[in-house]
Amino acid sequence: MPTTLVPVSGTIQNVTSADNTCCQHRVSVRTSNGINNFIVGPDTYVIGEVRLRPGMQVTAFYDANLPIPLIFPPQYQAVIIGRRNPRETIYAGTFNNNLVADDKSLQLNIVSTTEVVTSNGQRFTCRLGGQMLIVYYSETTRSIPPQTTPRKVIVIC
Repeated sequence: MPTTLVPVSGTIQNVTSADNTCCQHRVSVRTSNGINNFIVGPDTYVIGEVRLRPGMQVTAFYDANLPIPLIFPPQYQAVIIGRRNPRETIYAGTFNNNLVADDKSLQLNIVSTTEVVTSNGQRFTCRLGGQMLIVYYSETTRSIPPQTTPRKVIVIC
């Protein structure tokens, strides 16, 4: 079953240890709908390897296909989490050869000023189609699917 990443954007309220080994952290994110807790562990991709701190604007993605404990506030296993500019949106998903997201929610128009890098910051010069991408963008068209010229694309190889 393919990964279905669901974004949650908000402000970090606190970061605490989630286990006795200190290898997992519970990150509480306040959204317009309340608090969501994310477990950030060794398998979580933290964009840019930034240290997560209270007050930071972030978008966290969880896999909707994984079981979620029925507790309040909700607690998810973070697949990806990254700092977010308040005027920007972060999207994560797989794109086809026409750079349309698999869920048909976004189409990319890559230009020479778009920064395209791998998850470790190296320049990526191969085809983007068929890849898992993290996309930073600010505006879209009103077309279906909405089109955008992203500022940055991170390829998850």
